[in-house]
Amino acid sequence: MRHEVLNEEDMAPSPAERRPQDVAKAARLSEEAPGAALRRAPAMSLAEQWRRVRARLQAELGEATFNSWFKQVEMNGVSEGRVMLSVPTRFIRNWIVSHYADRLAKLWADEDPSFCRVDVLVGAEARTEDAAPVSDAAPVETAAAQAPSAIRADTPLATAVPHGFEDAGVGAPLDPRFTFDAFVVGKSNELAHAAARRVAEATDVTFNPLFLYGGVGLGKTHLMHAIAWEIRKRQPERKVLYLSAEKFMYQFVRALRFKDTMAFKQQFRSVDVLMIDDVQFISGKDSTQEEFFHTFNALIDHNRQVIISADRSPSDLEGIEERIRSRLGWGLAADIHPTDYELRLGILQAKADEMMQRNGPVSIPPGVLEFLAHRIVSNVRELEGALKRVVAYASLVGRPITLDMSQEVLRDLLRSNDRKITIEEIQRRVAEYYNVRLADMLSARRARAVARPRQVAMYLSKQLTTRSLPEIGRKFGGRDHTTVIHAVRKIDELCLVDSGIEEDVDLLRRMLEGGHGPN
Repeated sequence: MRHEVLNEEDMAPSPAERRPQDVAKAARLSEEAPGAALRRAPAMSLAEQWRRVRARLQAELGEATFNSWFKQVEMNGVSEGRVMLSVPTRFIRNWIVSHYADRLAKLWADEDPSFCRVDVLVGAEARTEDAAPVSDAAPVETAAAQAPSAIRADTPLATAVPHGFEDAGVGAPLDPRFTFDAFVVGKSNELAHAAARRVAEATDVTFNPLFLYGGVGLGKTHLMHAIAWEIRKRQPERKVLYLSAEKFMYQFVRALRFKDTMAFKQQFRSVDVLMIDDVQFISGKDSTQEEFFHTFNALIDHNRQVIISADRSPSDLEGIEERIRSRLGWGLAADIHPTDYELRLGILQAKADEMMQRNGPVSIPPGVLEFLAHRIVSNVRELEGALKRVVAYASLVGRPITLDMSQEVLRDLLRSNDRKITIEEIQRRVAEYYNVRLADMLSARRARAVARPRQVAMYLSKQLTTRSLPEIGRKFGGRDHTTVIHAVRKIDELCLVDSGIEEDVDLLRRMLEGGHGPN
């Protein structure tokens, strides 16, 4: 029996491990008659076939994916057209069965047409005696349902998931570095920080939901982890569940696959605080959005705290149902703006102090920190990475940290930042210049006061970045590339006949091209 293919079954614990599109999604799980015994094929022949199957898999999937899932797979034998493979853990077994079983069966059938099915078993089960009935091994679905703790997504090195959700494989781990004490506050993030503090310290529900939004690397995830840690410290009896929207989708699809949606609902609706990071990733996933909507409503109705993050405001979330966008805006939406020079310098100073506490005295001249704050403007992650790179180089080669050495070590990064003007920066500068709200410029509004700045921003995005027309369109509220083409042509025409528009575009261009100093 073949599982039904779900629209949202493409989910993986990590976006970097998605398989090629030609790899099939469902497992062959047909029942075998009781008493069917495992028999070994001729050793050399079977070993050679397995070697060729592995080689083809490695060529199709690439080195990294192959090593993640197939490096530890062992060939055990065949039985009545069934190929028997063994793996060390249930997680690997379930992942291979869910994503690669059909492809494995096809590759084996290419080697020998009598092979029609692949069975993947966990270590001890697969290493039974030759006379042991294959039917004694539990079906994959049953074993997965009975042992959810073994089915766990790969998670970053670190730490803990509050209140036992780690054992159930539901939540994501919290990073111990991401606390309120480690968060540097400035004008661009003070509202989001204050709101996060209020929610974490309150004994009752305040803003519901709290919606944090902003660009990549600006601190949304840091604040969400900080909220969870603070609640654990102040009110350890409260059940806090933190996970990404992709993990939420993965858990939901898995519940559908194993017909265990009631347990899924119970897990997510029994918490006191639900935190979902990067909710924009459920865009276009109708079934997941439906379940998210009902989970959200159930928690709100029972006065449970909900905290959401995204890369844009609720009203600008493309591909998200209107009813969900409306409810996400019920509470407080706090924007985290791109960092200014003072905040970047403060972050660097805090990181330098942290390095000295952890690694001993590190002499970083103030001029180096000021230089980095001026030049590395893309996001906080890249800023921290630049500082770590300079300190590591100085430690490894035994050279003092100087401005010249920093420029030498970061030559490629500085060159990249010099030429990298982002669409987000263009949008922000144009909105400020024309005194319009950024959210309005990205919305569907067509009023001239909003449409003209939008066209100017699209024009500059085409001129000053290497992004494609479809990419630019998506950054402007999910618009089609033809809209961008029209905007570029329109501004080109206006610059020829309207000196005011020409001056605006020229001034904005110079501001953006020279805008890597203090803001």
